[in-house]
Amino acid sequence: MSQPPTPGATQVRMTAPAPYDPGYIPQGTRPSARRGIRQWLVWGLVVTGFSVAALVLAAYFGAALGVVTALLGVLLAALPLGIVVPTFLWLDRFEAEPTKYLVTAFLWGALVSALLAALFNTGAMFVIQAGTDPTQAMLTTATVVAPIVEESLKGAFVWLVWRMRRREFDGVVDGMVYAGITAAGLAFTENIQYLGLAYQDGGSQMLAATFVARGLMSPFAHPMFTLLTGIGIGIAATAHSRVVRVVAPLFGLALAMCAHGLWNLSAVTGGQGLVVGYFVVGVPLFIGFLVLIVWARRREGRLIGRRLSPYADAGWLSPSEITMLSSMAHRREARIWARANAGRAGLASMRAFQDAASELALLRNRMYHQAADQQALADERGLLDAMTAARRTFLGAASR
Repeated sequence: MSQPPTPGATQVRMTAPAPYDPGYIPQGTRPSARRGIRQWLVWGLVVTGFSVAALVLAAYFGAALGVVTALLGVLLAALPLGIVVPTFLWLDRFEAEPTKYLVTAFLWGALVSALLAALFNTGAMFVIQAGTDPTQAMLTTATVVAPIVEESLKGAFVWLVWRMRRREFDGVVDGMVYAGITAAGLAFTENIQYLGLAYQDGGSQMLAATFVARGLMSPFAHPMFTLLTGIGIGIAATAHSRVVRVVAPLFGLALAMCAHGLWNLSAVTGGQGLVVGYFVVGVPLFIGFLVLIVWARRREGRLIGRRLSPYADAGWLSPSEITMLSSMAHRREARIWARANAGRAGLASMRAFQDAASELALLRNRMYHQAADQQALADERGLLDAMTAARRTFLGAASR
């Protein structure tokens, strides 16, 4: 029985590969030894950089706070992560980003961004203080310098992923996820310092107040700011216009800096200004943030259904599979069915089917916005073969 044709006209003709083989590597994509060496070199430099930053920060916290206070700060700073990180993983459910990139995003925020931000912010405050009083220098640093420095450092990682790993960056949702995880890392390191200093200055009472203010009332502050940069880069990733690809990230970054600056202004003024800033800036921004992530996830589901529809027309998928793949609730129902009827093997193959379908839909979306090169066409056929093999597994196991 012949395979269904690949949907739509393509700009490049491709010879179909042999029937699906789990070890199949499309022609022209077999990794070379030199490429493997480059990857080891890059990851070696990344690990080395993170290690150096971690050692510097650990030495600073140990000297400034003491080991016991620093460890207390680490413990309490980690608690908000149990809310923040799962939120972005929930948003990333349709087509999960590689774990290694998400871990790298968090470490970039927690180590690189935190260390460089501390150096730039402190240096700027000393420079400003030379020409004005310490109070004005602290206000200027908090409301102008810190937002510019911190949002630029956090946004830099999202921009790097887009520019260097374009096949892993599919649009607005990916921009939001990488921005949120990176910002969560920076917030984690900042909270260690603020919580440790609070305990040193005011004991348990001030520590509790600081934890409530930063860990419970505003755990999403940093992610909400950087999210604006991520959205701008996500828009650029799928834009046809060169102008949009340049302007959208810069506009998103500018909005992130402004929101961050207003938030810091309310914090440093204290008293009534803090209350007004929290309810006028913080609460509306948080509500908008929740609405945005729910909308973004539903939008990605609709996008997956729309991009997979041509494959149903070509016979690769059924209409009921399109409906299932477009909804996270229906996907859960399908996994429950596969587990009940085909055991663990059926569940694993259903997950593989759903993951490959998501990758295929977002690949098709990239092909829609950009030229379909040989690599994209080979990836498309490989994903179609993978879906066919996974379907045979869970249907075959269920029929036994």
